[in-house]
Amino acid sequence: MSFIRTLRGDISPKELGFTYSHEHIVCRPPFWLEKEAHDLLLEDKEKSKLDVNDFKSHGGKTIVDATAIDYGRDVKAVQEISEELDIHIVGTAGFNKSFLWNAKIQKELKPILGDYVTYHEWIQSKTINELTDFVIAEVEAGLEGTPFKAGQVKFGTGYNRITPLEEKTLRAVARAHKETKAPIHSHTEAGTMGLEQIALLKSEGIDLSHMSFGHMDRNPDPFYHEQIARTGAFLCFDGIAKIKYAPESTRIHCILELVKKGYEDQILISGDTARKTYYKHYDYGLGLEFIIAKWVPRFIEDANRQGYDGQKLIEKFFIKNPARCFSFKK
Repeated sequence: MSFIRTLRGDISPKELGFTYSHEHIVCRPPFWLEKEAHDLLLEDKEKSKLDVNDFKSHGGKTIVDATAIDYGRDVKAVQEISEELDIHIVGTAGFNKSFLWNAKIQKELKPILGDYVTYHEWIQSKTINELTDFVIAEVEAGLEGTPFKAGQVKFGTGYNRITPLEEKTLRAVARAHKETKAPIHSHTEAGTMGLEQIALLKSEGIDLSHMSFGHMDRNPDPFYHEQIARTGAFLCFDGIAKIKYAPESTRIHCILELVKKGYEDQILISGDTARKTYYKHYDYGLGLEFIIAKWVPRFIEDANRQGYDGQKLIEKFFIKNPARCFSFKK
């Protein structure tokens, strides 16, 4: 029996509907808080809620909030948005890519960090099994002591490298997945180190069909994408609208290359909308409505011109594939 775990409880995969597979809704990343990088602080619940409502008004049903604990998530605020708008939101246990945040939020996270000043110290001090138990608790009991449970587990690695601490959290998350059956998501900085992550996951005995690899469009290399797809994993193209990295034509080309090779059932799409300037109701950005309202019609037209059934592909990328990817399979 399969189910999807949301912040409002477990649902059937059939209830998921049109889904963004990687977003950030309310968060205060400690690293950016320290540097006073205000663009990267999504601290206003009501403004975030307006953007989520825009997504819903165009037919959106579910958002996967990929904010891990070390990226400054606000579990209560995000769960309230889910309740108030009657929209499904999937929460995330595990870790991002780095643990070098300083003491600015030590007081806020005292129940977790204890006497440790930084995540680096906290992770360093724990065994893999202790970290595994922490992640399991966030899936089975609740995130940060709340009753709201995580629907996926996450790890991350940096640009063209995997540090010992990152390997430690990868192994902890892999073991938590084996215990809970929660789907796994990985942060790949600029789309790098996916194959190296796969080697470590295989050493932990992970079935890669339960994995999704983020930021694949940051490394727009069809050969690399095919190597990952061959493992059975999902590839998340979550940089839609970020023209500073690549035009949409490049992303669509990479996506259709995978479709041409037979991997259309392993593709996820989202925006990783994590800046005020990306949000409509914070700072006049394109907002959470952009993909569903503007990008989807453009993709359908482009795909149809190239001989594909664009509408059918959209249904796979946003409905059928997420329903499989984010399922707990017990």
